Amino acid sequence: MTTGQISDPFPVGEDAGDDEPDARRRRAARALQAVAFDTIGAGYGDAFPAKDGQLACGRQLLAELEPGARVLDVGCGTGEPTVRQLAAGGLRVTGTDLSDVMLTLAREARHPGEFPPDFHRIDLYDLGTERAGQVWNAPALGPLGMGRFAAVTAFFSLILLPQDEIPTVLGRLRDLLRPGGLLALGMVEADLDHVPLPFLGRELRISGYLREDLERVLVASGFAVEECSGHPYAPASTSLPPEEQLFLCCRRVG
Repeated sequence: MTTGQISDPFPVGEDAGDDEPDARRRRAARALQAVAFDTIGAGYGDAFPAKDGQLACGRQLLAELEPGARVLDVGCGTGEPTVRQLAAGGLRVTGTDLSDVMLTLAREARHPGEFPPDFHRIDLYDLGTERAGQVWNAPALGPLGMGRFAAVTAFFSLILLPQDEIPTVLGRLRDLLRPGGLLALGMVEADLDHVPLPFLGRELRISGYLREDLERVLVASGFAVEECSGHPYAPASTSLPPEEQLFLCCRRVG
């Protein structure tokens, strides 16, 4: 385990296909996020113990997908509850995260089911790009993986991106889905664009959308929104304010 290592291990001065100053600044910011979640570790699950909306999305995936279907869980954290739920339901789950500590906890957990999940450390911004193989040694999560997955889940992982990067990532996730593939998404309903907020003893930059704006972004990114539900949520940690969580079930168009 290499806790707190930089988020982008590609050697300085070599061409990773995305070496502009803005890209370097973005990757430096993502490195700080990884360090923050290394520090939080299992405390995230303690602060957010109720997962009703997330589990409901998982049940919908299990009801529609065939046994052995491939699912990509973006920002899987410790694997609770989505990796565990979907693996127990007979799906082939690939979890990705940028935090070494979160991934270590996920790998050490015992997951029921016929197909043991696999886990990869990768910046979610690099999913569906050449950097998945070049930088993260995960070519199956780059262009080689286009059309490979029956579903993608992204529960409260896209909130860590600036709003102008979210459509780009959604487009890349769409490319990894097979035609008609499913996207289950969790977001916080709030008009925020990479705003610094205190979070479990750290400061994280958080983005959110109002419901109608988020649905417009998803449609423009090539998805049909089939269901959207809101859930008021009060974290167990008294240091975090109540929030409105949005859960959306979407389908790739085209």
